[in-house]
Amino acid sequence: MDKKIAFLLLILVSVSALFFLLVEPVAQPKKYLQFADQRMLLGIKNFWNVVSNLPLILLGICGVVMVWRRQLVHDNCSVTPVYLTLFTAVIFTGIGSIWFHINPTNQTLFWDRLPMAVVFMSLITALFAEYLGRPLQKILFYPLLLTGAGSVIYWHITESLGRGDLRPYLLVQFLPILFLFMLMAISRSRFTRSRDILVILFCYGLAKLTEYLDQQILAATTFISGHTLKHLLAAAAILVLLKMLGWREELVNQ
Repeated sequence: MDKKIAFLLLILVSVSALFFLLVEPVAQPKKYLQFADQRMLLGIKNFWNVVSNLPLILLGICGVVMVWRRQLVHDNCSVTPVYLTLFTAVIFTGIGSIWFHINPTNQTLFWDRLPMAVVFMSLITALFAEYLGRPLQKILFYPLLLTGAGSVIYWHITESLGRGDLRPYLLVQFLPILFLFMLMAISRSRFTRSRDILVILFCYGLAKLTEYLDQQILAATTFISGHTLKHLLAAAAILVLLKMLGWREELVNQ
């Protein structure tokens, strides 16, 4: 198994290197700040894109409370509070997204993406450790947090210099997911309900798709935009995560 994992890591490193060699810097599309649904209600600009973040914040609060009450099944080390960090970052992602949608600029987008990167890296750390061994948390957690935060900081700096580059942030979002799929194919989690991970990833993929189809979904439905759906699907992914952590059981003690 170790050789298989090493081989997968080699593939991912190679993919990352090829990505930077073959793909030109990716600037933030200007149209990303122009949402299909710009309706103002109750004096709030982009009302539905703003309030659709509230479920995410509430679920993040629930997650933090459940971690403190030890109602979730996990094996985080005391020095690597992975799920506490994850759910705290979920709260700040919702808050940052609200600020961004009230005042959509690259500056406010930074505070939306930064906690989101922390969510990605915390979840990936937790899941990798569940498949590859608990001690891996101590090795991966803080370096991955720095990598995730660094990708957003790098984008923000390059964007402010007029040569924005989203490549590191894109890798942070999608490359660990690719590795996780491969890992699930050759290994086994130490907990039950691992299929819920596929549901979480499906919700995330669907969220990215609805974000891309923002205008088309609003035109088809006339009442909800793709970007609003993105927020609700992200909340659904966190809900599935809470359900998984609350109902699963440990299979093997390591």
